[in-house]
Amino acid sequence: METIQFIDLGLMDYMQAWEYQRSIHKNLLQAKSDGVNQPVIQHLLFVEHPHVYTLGKSGDSGNMLVSSAYLESIGAVFYRTDRGGDITYHGPGQVVGYPVIDLERLGMGVRQYIHALEEVIILTVGSYGITAGRIQGATGVWLQKDNRGPLRKICAIGVRISRGITMHGFALNVSTDLSYFSHINPCGFTDRGVTSMEHENGKVVDIQSVKEKLLEHFGCVFNVRVRG
Repeated sequence: METIQFIDLGLMDYMQAWEYQRSIHKNLLQAKSDGVNQPVIQHLLFVEHPHVYTLGKSGDSGNMLVSSAYLESIGAVFYRTDRGGDITYHGPGQVVGYPVIDLERLGMGVRQYIHALEEVIILTVGSYGITAGRIQGATGVWLQKDNRGPLRKICAIGVRISRGITMHGFALNVSTDLSYFSHINPCGFTDRGVTSMEHENGKVVDIQSVKEKLLEHFGCVFNVRVRG
């Protein structure tokens, strides 16, 4: 069984966390190129970001609906990234997970990896009484249209994979200020909503307990040992 090193980065600037990911990714790639036989440290990073909008490499910049001056006025910034997917928002009250792992070591393909990330989220929110799932043609974790709202996303997923090694990951809305999503077409969609665990439950959700559930389900779904 593979061991994954868990690190909670706390509240960290998006670019700083991106550089941290890249340094781990580079080390894993180098070890793979060198054919190193000794154990290679793979990571799962958790982080919260200050208000930031990120656009995937194939995303449409037209899905950013406000100007850079307006973003500055609300204390937010915008970055283009090298992950898949379109535009999304990160901010306080959101658990962002960045697995930097070697899929070949875990015996997983790309589709299986995305499916596994979604499963971790589905199981986690399910433990809080929230029924979520997948929809055809759109990654991430969704809640179906009901008396609480339209089809809506509770967790966005966008990844980059180079030589089997992952970067970026998922963003689970726990107590996120959903008003920040009104400045974009989230993930490029104009006909679907965004939600959070607190919005669905109508009460405070402890973000630390959510992180613990995420770690538990990540270990089970990926069949790895997660150590902190």
